[in-house]
Amino acid sequence: MVSAGSTTGGSTTGASTSARFFDPYDYAFQDDPYPTYQWLRDEDPVHHAAADDIWVISRHADVFAALRDDETFSNRMGVSLDASAWNPEAHRVMSFLGLDGPEQSRIRKLVSAAFTPRRVRELTPEVEALTARYLERTFAADAEHGEADWIGDLAGLLPMDVISEMMGVPVADRDEVRRLADLVVHREEGVRDVPQAGMEASFALFEYYGEMVARCRRTPGEDLTSALVAAELDGDRLTDGEIMAFLFLMVVAGNETTTKLLGNALFHLSAHPEQQARVLADPGLVPAWIEETLRHDTSSQMLARYVVRDAQVGGTRIPAGSKALVLLGSANRDERVFTDPTVYDIARDKAELAQILSFGTGRHFCLGANLARLEARVVLEELVRRVEHFEVHADRAVRVHSTSVRGFASLPVSFTVRSA
Repeated sequence: MVSAGSTTGGSTTGASTSARFFDPYDYAFQDDPYPTYQWLRDEDPVHHAAADDIWVISRHADVFAALRDDETFSNRMGVSLDASAWNPEAHRVMSFLGLDGPEQSRIRKLVSAAFTPRRVRELTPEVEALTARYLERTFAADAEHGEADWIGDLAGLLPMDVISEMMGVPVADRDEVRRLADLVVHREEGVRDVPQAGMEASFALFEYYGEMVARCRRTPGEDLTSALVAAELDGDRLTDGEIMAFLFLMVVAGNETTTKLLGNALFHLSAHPEQQARVLADPGLVPAWIEETLRHDTSSQMLARYVVRDAQVGGTRIPAGSKALVLLGSANRDERVFTDPTVYDIARDKAELAQILSFGTGRHFCLGANLARLEARVVLEELVRRVEHFEVHADRAVRVHSTSVRGFASLPVSFTVRSA
């Protein structure tokens, strides 16, 4: 992780004329990918990045079509750019994200029998209690130092606590689980794969979840892990390995993306004082704030796909056996769909926001989307009730460096808390 300095903005007025390559591992690209996305959409919407031999799909219509066609653009090799994670055994790590067709449907149905909308709704009091606790911590830090770290004091803690509570992870273990999950997604400069520390963290998480599944088989509880152990459809049950893979997917994808959403929401609203004033005067605008943040600067930027058969995309042939990359972050900024897409606008038309691809689409639509929106809504509505103003110190913000996840490792913010 390095300080993003002046490159943290992500709002651009046009593509850089020097952007003639695509390197998702480059820290400069990760600091601000949007000029490159603009160039790709305008000049080379199905771009062959020869250095990594990947086909990069950037326009909304093409990304949408690829996500809906898993017979051509398959998940069978996983969804990660990283070479070590790109293999037919990806489902052993990333659950149904590494499967298609009947195999994907089987795992997803069994998981959904335990991870129900009702279970998510029932988490609301827990999210509210955690929000109150961490906001007090945040405001105390702000009162003492003149600012708080929105990520370190709240956004980096709450999502993992919610998921851990749901899974049945003991409180004493949560900091270590959070630390391991952070290592899994972090990418080191110059390393074009999962770093050694990330691999070791993955092994440690799987070992931990294996012990947790075994414990739930011996002594079932009321948590999600026990519900996954008990889940049954027509006599079919999840294996230990399948449960462990889903828990790993939840802790990496569910935790990281929500943390980044909460950070991105404050970062972008702080840069628009008039919009901030409107939101802080009306908690009813929080859902629109969340959705525009998801569109403007989505946590999940890109997903890989295996091309099963020759495909024609935007007049370009992608040969069978290729690795394709669908750019969610670019699709959400496509001017063919969104009015003034580089402008952050919480008053954006709902019909446009309904077309964002931040959570994917089709059979692989993110199973945790409702949980992410619930957490963000509870946190941000309570923040709106508690503060009159906030200021993000963007010059000292520190970005996470990852090929797939976009957001902050540290976000210094000063708050003006409403008087009691």
